[in-house]
Amino acid sequence: MSLTKDQILGFNGESGCDSPSSSVQPKSIFTVVPAANHDLSGPNETDSLDGPADSPEEACGVFGIRLENASVSHLTFDGLYALQHRGQESAGIAVSDGQGITVVKNMGLVSNVFDERTLLALPGNMAIGHTRYSTTGASNWKNAQPVFRAVGESGFALGHNGNLTNLAELVEEVGLLPGLTISDTDALAELLSRNFPKDPGPDSLRDALLKVLPMLRGAFSLVLMDIVNLVAVRDPNGFRPLCMGRLGSGWVFASESPALDVIGAKFVRELEPGEMVIVSQDEPRSYFPFPDDRLDPKLCIFEFVYFARPDSRLLGKEVHGTRRRMGQYLAMTAPVEADMVMGVPDSGVPAAEGYALQSQIPYGQGLVKNRYIGRTFITPDQTQRANGVRRKLNTLTENIAGKRLVVVDDSIVRGTTTKAMVKLLREGGAAEVHLRISSPPYKWSCFYGIDTPSRPDLLASTRTLDEIREYLDCDSIAYLDIEDLRKAIGADNGFCDACLTGNYPVGIPVTVMSVPPVGNKIS
Repeated sequence: MSLTKDQILGFNGESGCDSPSSSVQPKSIFTVVPAANHDLSGPNETDSLDGPADSPEEACGVFGIRLENASVSHLTFDGLYALQHRGQESAGIAVSDGQGITVVKNMGLVSNVFDERTLLALPGNMAIGHTRYSTTGASNWKNAQPVFRAVGESGFALGHNGNLTNLAELVEEVGLLPGLTISDTDALAELLSRNFPKDPGPDSLRDALLKVLPMLRGAFSLVLMDIVNLVAVRDPNGFRPLCMGRLGSGWVFASESPALDVIGAKFVRELEPGEMVIVSQDEPRSYFPFPDDRLDPKLCIFEFVYFARPDSRLLGKEVHGTRRRMGQYLAMTAPVEADMVMGVPDSGVPAAEGYALQSQIPYGQGLVKNRYIGRTFITPDQTQRANGVRRKLNTLTENIAGKRLVVVDDSIVRGTTTKAMVKLLREGGAAEVHLRISSPPYKWSCFYGIDTPSRPDLLASTRTLDEIREYLDCDSIAYLDIEDLRKAIGADNGFCDACLTGNYPVGIPVTVMSVPPVGNKIS
C-alpha cells in the first residue's frame, strides 16, 4: 500500500516536506483548505486584545478514530469540537482511506477551519484530529497539527498534546543544526521517520515507536496513524489525559471523555501511563515500551482545577463534582461573613456552588460572560487592554449592589484580569469583595504542555498574601490548601503539582529562575 498521487496535493509549507527520510519527492503532502480571512503566518501571541489571561492556557486536544466501512471525518469534527477548550489557535484532521493520507489544517477554531464541503472531501474510515495552543514553537500554520511525514512509499500523521523537555537532545539526535527553531512535535516526527525500517511493512510505525518512545522525556499524549493502523500513546508519567472508547465495532481515542460522548461512543477506560495502544483490523494491542522505573503516574492536578471540561471523567470521577468539593473545603478553611457567593464564569462556578452549599450563604450570579467574544489579535494600547475584561464580563448590578460578595475563581496566574474584575464589581455597587481561590497559589512555570508565563510574572511567586490582596484591591483573599485539593480529588498522590509546589517530577528544559520568597510564605 502506498500514498497515491491524488492524496499528495496542495499547500507546500510543512517542515517535513524536504525531510531527508523522504525518498518520495512530491510537490507537497497536504490537501489544505485555508479558512477565509486567515493569515497563515499566525497571530502574535503577545497581541491578544483581551490581554493576558489569569488562568493558565491549555496546550492541545487530540482525537483518533477507526471504524470499519464508515466515513469518519464528520465524527472527527464533532470530537474536536468537544475538545475546543484545549486549544483555539489551530485545528486539523488527517484522514486515511486505506490508500493514502490527506491532512487538512489551518489557523483558527474547529468551526472556522472545517465546513460541510471540506468534510465531504475527506473520505476514509480512519482519522486523527488536533486542536492546538502553542507551548513549544510559534503560533503559525507551519506548527499546526497533525504533522505528516512521507517515508519511502509509506507515511504517517501525528498529533501531540504535551511538551517534550529534552527537545535539544532530540534535535541533535536527528542531526539538525543546534539552535534551529523547531517544534517538539516536528522533532518527534523527524525522529520517527528516521527510525522506520529500511523495508517498510504494516508494522513499520509500531517498530519505529518502540525505538523512539524510550528516548522521549516530558509530557506527551499522542495519536498517530499510517494507512492501516491507529495508534495512541501516553507518556510514562501520564501528565496529560487520554482515554479510549468503543463505537460499534470501531475504536476511539480522545484527550477527554466528552469527545466520546458527543459521537455516541462508549467510554472504556483511560490509557495507563506508559501505554501504547494500536488498532488495526484486529482487537486493540497494548504495549508498554518504557522501562518500569519510569512508570510514575503524575497526572496534571490542574486538569481537575481548570483545564478539563466539567463533564469529563478523570480517575473514574466527574470533574464537576470534584470542583464542587474544592469549594466545600474552601468554605471550611476560609469562611467569611457575606451576603452572596458567586463564581467567576465559567470555570469558577462549580467551586462557588460548593462554597455556598457548605457555608449556607446564598448563591447568586454577579457576572455575565459574553460567550461570543473571540480572540482578536491586534496591537492594543493600554486602554484597550484595560477594557478587555469589560468585553468579556458585565455585572448584574441589581444582584450585587450593596452586598458583601464571596467571589470564587479556580486560579490566579498573573492577576491582571482578576484585578480588573474586582474593580468592575466595585463599580457595580458591591459593598465588599472577598476572593476565594479553589487551588493553591500558582507560583511556578509549567514545562509539561501548559502555556504559563515566566516565574517573575506569576503574581504569587514573589508576593505575600497581604501584598496580593493589596494589589488586587479586594477586602480579603484565601486559597485552597494543597492537601485539601488532594482530598477533594479523592487521591493523596499520583499528581504533578509542580506549578504549585516547585517539585518537578521530570527534568525541565531550561533553568528555572530562583525567586526568593518575600515576607511570609503563602499557604
